[in-house]
Amino acid sequence: MTTPDITFYTAVTPNAIKVSIVLEELEIPYKVRELSFKDEEQKQPWFLKINPNAKVPAITDHSRGNFHVFESGAIMIYLCEHYDPEGKLLPSYSMGQAAFFNRYGPEKIPYAIKRYTDETKRLYSVLNGALESKDILVGNKFTLADAINFSWVRVHFLSGIESIDEFPNLKAWVARIGARPAVQKGLNVPVPDNIQELMDNSEKLDESIKNARIAFKWNSNM
Repeated sequence: MTTPDITFYTAVTPNAIKVSIVLEELEIPYKVRELSFKDEEQKQPWFLKINPNAKVPAITDHSRGNFHVFESGAIMIYLCEHYDPEGKLLPSYSMGQAAFFNRYGPEKIPYAIKRYTDETKRLYSVLNGALESKDILVGNKFTLADAINFSWVRVHFLSGIESIDEFPNLKAWVARIGARPAVQKGLNVPVPDNIQELMDNSEKLDESIKNARIAFKWNSNM
């Protein structure tokens, strides 16, 4: 993992505090640059190059080519994707690793398969508990929490978990979220969704995995 070198542009706002909490939880070293709203620093040309929207928070990741990220949600996801290798704050990381080692890796590594499959099952149990007597994960309406987790849970079979029957709340939630019109549209971009076909047809699944290995150069013979 790249050693982080981050400048955090901030002020005392709830959205900025979200990011500082994530930085601290992940123990990411960073420098603070507080902006003065009184002096309208957020509207100055130097900051508009970092965030054209003229708002805090924003970060510059100097360790990744002075890459700028703005909007609190985008920053938090960016930090987790690049600096949360254990998946402490972003559960989909472990689910993705489980899928890779179970299905797509060029060789079978029993330790990795067991570790990430077990962690994915643990996360499923957490989600199942969170959905007790609830239709969605957070609050009373569909949120990013549903979108982020649904996209991985629906392909549980890729993570070495053939059935989620032991997690009835989670299974019902997958069906409920999957039935949403916007979700149905999203699932068919950029090509028609074929997950059910892959679940039902092992030959099609094997072919899909083979093609993915070639496309992403995950084949050890290449």
